[in-house]
Amino acid sequence: MGKLQASKSTPSVQTVVIEPKETNKRNLKPLWIGLAFATLIIITLLPNNGDLPVAGQRGLAILAFAVILWVTEAVSYPVSSAMIIGLIAILLGFAPSIADPTVVLGTKDALKLALGGFSSSAVALVAAALFLAAAMQATNLHKRLALWVLSLLGTKTKAIVFGAILVSIILAFFVPSATARAGAVVPILLGMVAAFGLEKNSRLGALLVITAVQSVSIWNIGIKTGAAQNMVAIGFIQDQLGIDISWGAWFLYAAPFSILMSIALFFIMNMLIKPETDQIDGGKEVIKKQLADLGPLKGEEIRLIIISIALLFLWATEGIVHPFDTTTVTIVAIAMLLAPKIGVYTWEQVEKLIPWGTIIVFAVGIALGTVLLNTQGAQWLSDAVFGSLGLNSMPILATIALVTAFNILIHLGFASATSLASALIPVFIALATTITLDIDQVGFVLIQQFVISFGFLLPISAPQNMLAYGTGAFTTKDFLKSGIPLTIFGYLLVLLFSATYWKWIGLL
Repeated sequence: MGKLQASKSTPSVQTVVIEPKETNKRNLKPLWIGLAFATLIIITLLPNNGDLPVAGQRGLAILAFAVILWVTEAVSYPVSSAMIIGLIAILLGFAPSIADPTVVLGTKDALKLALGGFSSSAVALVAAALFLAAAMQATNLHKRLALWVLSLLGTKTKAIVFGAILVSIILAFFVPSATARAGAVVPILLGMVAAFGLEKNSRLGALLVITAVQSVSIWNIGIKTGAAQNMVAIGFIQDQLGIDISWGAWFLYAAPFSILMSIALFFIMNMLIKPETDQIDGGKEVIKKQLADLGPLKGEEIRLIIISIALLFLWATEGIVHPFDTTTVTIVAIAMLLAPKIGVYTWEQVEKLIPWGTIIVFAVGIALGTVLLNTQGAQWLSDAVFGSLGLNSMPILATIALVTAFNILIHLGFASATSLASALIPVFIALATTITLDIDQVGFVLIQQFVISFGFLLPISAPQNMLAYGTGAFTTKDFLKSGIPLTIFGYLLVLLFSATYWKWIGLL
């Protein structure tokens, strides 16, 4: 291992464009769409012996249809959401009402169920979070933060690995979008690699990029507002269990877990992927050059910093210093960011930066989960999946071990943690309400939500992984090399925390 010397003149910083890899795979999308509809019809027409309401059976049929489309991505998530809305309206509309089985629910009332997710405060928070992430992108403040942190580090590659983790942690507090965080950090790291003559698919490139995106996934767990899937869980918990989890409470439960996972990530990455050099002389100059290109802090950046810090303070002190919930203070902050004079961007800019389909997908996911819970479909599925395991007679730690293993394995088929949460959280809520052990239902569900953010194994396991994979900086084998030990460590840490820390602080 040696040093990589920079030339005497400041290296030119190369622009790194993130593009998806081209594939020559056969188009199987029509086949998957056909399979989804065939599964829907078969489950809908299966004989019903009365153990499950007809509406619940049809809800499960729609869930199976949705899972096939989500896993295969045969159509885009917003398109599948539109299909799900239509299916709920029609199939449940002609099913007997749960309240009065002697009458048909009707398409008008069924459509209200299908659109019910749009009235959830969790959806409002996701939308507001996307606006906040857009403000960071519009002002380039997220990039400035990342560059500033990296500029404080030394030139050793281990220090830069540490910096990639630290940047992901800091951005998680202020940028409530995993993809946006990865989009800010990955090009900077690859710019450093390219500026010193190494290929982007070098071992150093793989080391830095994989570290960054794995850290993003880890801090999706640690911060309540760090990822949309957290809002899915919170929405279901509020609706079904009547408990609201504040930003500070979530941080108390999850941040220590993410801190230990980050430490493990640092050692795992440095042990398993050895870079071509252990030091990059001139690395600071490259970062300083990129910072200089951004120019001095602009007025809109200063205003965004002030609003972001105030927002972070209000999130952290919810229920302690003030009575305002996370969603309310975030929406007020977005209104300020859009206001003339004191704002940082215009509506025209926002329209181009917001992934509007994400909001639709999120709302429909909540609606589908609510349908499963209200029609007893989630309870029936929970009994079918976990009932034969005899969880009622098992110690709580054994129950968590089995359900967590199931959660990790099923994640292999999902490219979206939001969709996974929409499918599984209602099942976990139903399971928690039937376990007769002395267990806090909210704590059990929340722990499984943490596990839903375990997108460590495959590039397809999370959107931020795919964004990084599209750069060509690493292979699936490289990702697995870090993902397997990280997942094993995370699994064991869940069990350790369940037996100790989470029990001590009253989560379990």
